Amino acid sequence: MARRPLPRILSSSSASITRSREIARTAADSATDVLHPLITIGRGLRRLASAGRQRWAATPKDRRGPALFLVAACVLVVALIPYGPLLALITVMAAAAWKGHERTVEKTGPDEAETARLQALYEALVPYFSVPEDPAPLFSHGGAWDEAFSDFVFDGDGRLTALNVAYPAHFTDGEAASRTRIEQLLHAKSGRGREYRFDWDEEGNRLAMNVLPALSTTIAAQPFVTGPGETVLGFTDPDAVRRTVPVQDGESRSDAPPVVWRTGARSTEPHLLVAGEPGSGTTTLLRSLALQALRHGDVVIIEGSGTGEYACLTGRTGVLAVECGLTGALSTLEWAAHETERRLITANRARQSGHPTPEDTRRPLWILVDRPSVFGHLAAADGRTDPQELLQVPLRHGRTASVTVVVAEHTDAVDTLSDAVRHHTRARVVLGSAAEGQIGALLGAPPHTTPTPGTPPGRGYARLGSGPVLRLQVPATPDPYDDATSEAHRRAVLDLLPARPGAADPVPGPEQPCTESVAPESVALESVPLESVPLEPAPADPRPMTVAPVAAEG
Repeated sequence: MARRPLPRILSSSSASITRSREIARTAADSATDVLHPLITIGRGLRRLASAGRQRWAATPKDRRGPALFLVAACVLVVALIPYGPLLALITVMAAAAWKGHERTVEKTGPDEAETARLQALYEALVPYFSVPEDPAPLFSHGGAWDEAFSDFVFDGDGRLTALNVAYPAHFTDGEAASRTRIEQLLHAKSGRGREYRFDWDEEGNRLAMNVLPALSTTIAAQPFVTGPGETVLGFTDPDAVRRTVPVQDGESRSDAPPVVWRTGARSTEPHLLVAGEPGSGTTTLLRSLALQALRHGDVVIIEGSGTGEYACLTGRTGVLAVECGLTGALSTLEWAAHETERRLITANRARQSGHPTPEDTRRPLWILVDRPSVFGHLAAADGRTDPQELLQVPLRHGRTASVTVVVAEHTDAVDTLSDAVRHHTRARVVLGSAAEGQIGALLGAPPHTTPTPGTPPGRGYARLGSGPVLRLQVPATPDPYDDATSEAHRRAVLDLLPARPGAADPVPGPEQPCTESVAPESVALESVPLESVPLEPAPADPRPMTVAPVAAEG
């Protein structure tokens, strides 16, 4: 049997149906906008009628007759007075409009679950904040939590993100152990896995607890806007520093609060010690410092791990040496000690003769030493000098000679560092997951936040001398020759690398093993004692004695 053709209205395209739906939807929206006052008044009349029925149902039967008589009398009075019905109609419409207006219900207090959590936290603090001799205890079992807690904020999961605690004056808030117990309790009761900051107001007997947001990990290596002698260690909380710098954060530009370390002749902390667990980002921080130092100075790198993490810097303009072996490290550090003495002698002669110091003595020289404990073990086994002993002169006189020393070591090997390294590196950075006591021992002061068990690479704390302990996130500066590096980070690092003289940059590929290189014999100079500096004026144009070792291959 032959098929009948579909009707014309069904065989037409769906464009007309879609257009009709859009027209109907637009007409409905327009009608809703136009009739919105009538809809509001109608909703109000319905609510008024519902309230009237409920009131009539709640009225006892013996009172319904007098109520009807009173209503009828009111209606009669309104009908007899001039303009009474019109005023009554206006009044009813206004009441209906007010009743029909939809209001957003604002939360004015904690709900049942939040109240239970606050009461449990209050009960947990009673043993620490109460004494039997107190006649009017602020904390007591079964007491009211609203007298002790204020300014509390909960997140979407019902966990506290902010709380202000008022504690009694007899609490020993000046003892670190007492404060630590309270912080640990609040941390455990409010939810683990987050970073909390505790601010103690000892004068007002107040404790403010706040959950800190995670620092941004999307800021990569880039040319930061800094002044002479300033280096960006990383970025911290906005309220911790008074300065911001423009950065490229992922795909957008923003202003980030940096942790700025000042070096040079007027620096109070000219040398830096970086400690962290394996994979915490200590090498990343040294690589970031090297890229920033090469903008205005020279760099010497001593790598104890020997994994080729600094192979991208080998042979670059301004990179005097990248040493991975014991022999090359000893030769390079011996040259660095002589170079420090030469700068002191040359600067002293220039000042005695009334001339400005030469440019080569004012150009910054950075000595980056990664894991010197490895060289210490090798030197002890071979009966040679510990490379850390050769750092005494740059550490002691580096401020005057424009020489900066940065030492990075694992936290479990910090005890193997020499006294000179630990004494002169008062600018400290601790990266990775570490106990609060260990962080306080390395920085000289405990952090004001609770360290989290799992941290991304480059996350930690920094303290410059006697300043405050700051949270820190190091800018992402991976090895561009590593296959695991993303293309965006690889390109960011390669763009900051100086060019190699007379050679093109190789295509990034797998890392090459670091081989030991021996500096030329001219590096092994006789040490010039500082006491032999002549006091008489030197010639007006002294010739500098700059000797630089040959960079290692690979």
